[in-house]
Amino acid sequence: MMVRLAHEADFAGMARLHRASFAQAWDARALKDLADSGAMAILAGQSDGVQGFILARVAADEAEILTLAVAAQARRAGLGRALVAEAAMRAAHAGATRLFLEVGAGNGAARALYAGLGFVEAGRRKGYYLKPGQPPEDALILAAALPLSGLGNGLRVD
Repeated sequence: MMVRLAHEADFAGMARLHRASFAQAWDARALKDLADSGAMAILAGQSDGVQGFILARVAADEAEILTLAVAAQARRAGLGRALVAEAAMRAAHAGATRLFLEVGAGNGAARALYAGLGFVEAGRRKGYYLKPGQPPEDALILAAALPLSGLGNGLRVD
């Protein structure tokens, strides 16, 4: 499995994966626009296509994960962890000291991933995620100090 920065030709595959992963998906143009505006677009894949990707951006000493998607057949194999670790390392090198993200309160798998990397709950957005035919879901705001404690540095969020 190769982890690298996304190229122009990758955004269509990233959009297909985002559509398969989220009810309110971003298209290739939106993903490319985010990357063009300074967000890191990091993907993991093999010769047969995109298996996962993460978009993150740095502003001053803070970084934010905008989205993370992993193909269903590639989940629970460490790919999400590798993508978060890569984005966190790049954010720290760019001067970020904290990393934030939002995750659905009911997304147990993602919450376990982030907890294992040292993220802690820093807030909640009521009714943030809208899914057709379902009640709105709260988003948990998670934060972690960089470098990530779940990668062995032992630091905590202030």
